Amino acid sequence: MLGLPGHVTACLFDLDGVLTQTARVHNAAWKQTFDEFLRQRAAASGEPFQPFDPGPDYNRYVDGRPRADGVRSFLASRGIVLPEGAPDDPPDADTVNGVGNRKNVLLLRHLRDDGVEVYPGSVRYLQAAATVGLRRAVVTASANGGEVVVAAGLEPLLEARVDGLVAQAQGLRGKPHPDTFIAGASLLGVDPTQAAVFEDALSGVAAGRAGGFGYVVGVDRVGQADELLAHGADIVVKDLSELLDTADLSMPIANTAAHHSATERGPA
Repeated sequence: MLGLPGHVTACLFDLDGVLTQTARVHNAAWKQTFDEFLRQRAAASGEPFQPFDPGPDYNRYVDGRPRADGVRSFLASRGIVLPEGAPDDPPDADTVNGVGNRKNVLLLRHLRDDGVEVYPGSVRYLQAAATVGLRRAVVTASANGGEVVVAAGLEPLLEARVDGLVAQAQGLRGKPHPDTFIAGASLLGVDPTQAAVFEDALSGVAAGRAGGFGYVVGVDRVGQADELLAHGADIVVKDLSELLDTADLSMPIANTAAHHSATERGPA
């Protein structure tokens, strides 16, 4: 049903890059933030300026991670260590939190100027999942997850949300740790083995695999199918609409899915 194994009764969707087309906005904000930081550092040290690469650097070090983890991870790749600072550090502070807050200021400006676009295939999949009785939550590292969900018009299709603010309040580790996905499954009242994870980030599919989730769907928006599979995806699609090709939406599954074995694999 919907291209998922029969034992799956819930869907946990990443937001940026899976449901909404905000990954490119995040990427642009990260590039501007890091390039300004690196340019200033190079000028002060006399070393050559090496810009942030919006391809490999974004996918390897930043995508899908909580903001502070992304700052730490990328700067560590350049041999740079900053003091942590505090969550309310001003955007011009040269701390992990300051650089992260600088990125967030730019992100909100981009969202205000450009708006939020959704992937039509993902909206159709969400609607189909609701029709057949699958539980649905969004799990995102973004502290702006609530605003993005509302701005994208997805709130009526989602039953629960675990975002960066929830993770911080509950002390949940970010992806590639599975904590936030486990919290999402808990909010829906299902065991991880009964839930499918939908992720476009390498750290996200790794989190799905680490948490023992029933199925991990990699969504390849940038040509990294092999990497998604290597990090733990059971299947990789370019768009969620591909999973609807053989779906039969006439039979609700909410009352029958529990009879399927939790170890059953393969498409229903």
